[in-house]
Amino acid sequence: MSSKQPTFDELMANCERSAIHLEMRDAYDVVYESGSFADWRAGHRLDPDDRESWWRPWLDLMAETVSRGVAVRRARIVSEPVSEYIKYEHSGTFTNVAAGELVRWLPRRKASDLALPGNDFWLFDDRWVHWNHFTGNGESGGGEITDDPAAARLCATAFEAVWDRATPHDQYEIR
Repeated sequence: MSSKQPTFDELMANCERSAIHLEMRDAYDVVYESGSFADWRAGHRLDPDDRESWWRPWLDLMAETVSRGVAVRRARIVSEPVSEYIKYEHSGTFTNVAAGELVRWLPRRKASDLALPGNDFWLFDDRWVHWNHFTGNGESGGGEITDDPAAARLCATAFEAVWDRATPHDQYEIR
């Protein structure tokens, strides 16, 4: 373990080759009464031609990261039929793709024989793991950062196994 723990922002800013993200939950911090999820439930959809209305500053960060030559890939393992939250997430994923992220979806039933970490994660340059911890109702439970080589190998291997089986975003049909 390194003596200085970088922050998530530092990991993203200093990433040189790859940033991969594995998501394995069917809902994240859902607020039904207000916010973008509530707006989506009421019928609002993001306009592909109105980039200013998209999720900022995240998408700007992704575009800047990709412009430095970093490959940013995101894989999502989802239950089918998908949850309402995953429908919401899928409907806005075109913005991630427009910012330069490569995104794939894997039905959970096709991941049954894969060895997967117990938490969602980001892996930067095959070295730094940022674990994402969540409470039972999907709220953030904080993060944890490590450069443990065994954890990095586990995450890299798991992600590639998911990526190989997953369907690219533009081909994944919501069920």
